[in-house]
Amino acid sequence: MQRKPLFLLVLACAWSLGASAQWQWIDKDGRKVFSDRPPPQEVPDKNILKQPSLPAAPARAVAPLVTDEASPAAPTLAPKPSGRDAQLEEKKARAEAAEAARKQAQDKAQAAQLARERADNCQRARQSSAALTSGTPLVHHNAQGERVFMDDAARAAELRRAQDIVASDCGPLPPAPAR
Repeated sequence: MQRKPLFLLVLACAWSLGASAQWQWIDKDGRKVFSDRPPPQEVPDKNILKQPSLPAAPARAVAPLVTDEASPAAPTLAPKPSGRDAQLEEKKARAEAAEAARKQAQDKAQAAQLARERADNCQRARQSSAALTSGTPLVHHNAQGERVFMDDAARAAELRRAQDIVASDCGPLPPAPAR
């Protein structure tokens, strides 16, 4: 029965070997990074602190030399990949475009609603102004809820208020018809 604990100990040690296959490097911001994958191409070899020694670990790929056709004597390194995911950036751009379109549609709907409200206010103010200038006796309710006839001062105040609304919501009043 002493073989079982020994077997478990060997199994635990073998299990931890997989955890030792770690890469360690310092990124562009100076932070230490631990990973089971090799660092991106833009990380220089001097910043790699540790790499797995297992034979199954992939070696870092070296960028091939590319010669410039204009000057064949001056070899240059191939451009390094940017490390950005093109699909992710495209998806992000589509999401931003959709958000901008949604915001534009929302702004357009709000502007249309505001225009409808201004048109309604304009129409009501013009009707009120016409009624106040018609000379017919008008009735309103006082603070006690009683119906009382509007005197000349109240009529003038209401007419000024209606004309201010007309001026702000629909421009100046059309010329009054000649009597």
